[in-house]
Amino acid sequence: MLKTLKEWDFQLFIYLNNLGIESWDGFWLLITKTTFWIPLFFLIFLLIYKSYGFKNGTLVMIYFFGTIFISIVLMLTTKYFVARIRPSSVPELAEIIRTLQKPNSYSFYSGHASSSFLIATFAVLILRKYFRWVYVFFLFPILFTLSRIFVGVHFPSDLLVGAMIGTLLALLFYKRCKLSLERNSVKKK
Repeated sequence: MLKTLKEWDFQLFIYLNNLGIESWDGFWLLITKTTFWIPLFFLIFLLIYKSYGFKNGTLVMIYFFGTIFISIVLMLTTKYFVARIRPSSVPELAEIIRTLQKPNSYSFYSGHASSSFLIATFAVLILRKYFRWVYVFFLFPILFTLSRIFVGVHFPSDLLVGAMIGTLLALLFYKRCKLSLERNSVKKK
């Protein structure tokens, strides 16, 4: 069963990776950089403070950054113990895939997928009652995650697990954050 799943993962990766078009390589290399998304992060911070004010906005940001920190620690720990090599390091794949980056860390699970889905999910949950359009933030993790296949550094299962963990962490910490915000509003009354 595990062997079959691994084979499907390899085949899906090869298929998706080979959909990449050379003229789009620059786009995917740009999208895959965390620094490209800094304006979006800045917008999220501004919207949080605009919506919640300084005191509650700071509380939200503590939960937000705390969740990101926990996600990073969990991802690095998992990568260390699972030690799955990247697609470009798999001998039978190296010659048949397009590789635009060659990171030297392990592949499972994707930190890009977990952090981007965490950021988007948390931002949407915390801001949706103030701005109905915030659901467009989900374009960020979708593009960011897809880029990891097109640059040749992650298998689909790395991305799927990363997206699920990021989303679950965001849901969990959003609920804790919401309870803290409710306690703050009760104290004010």
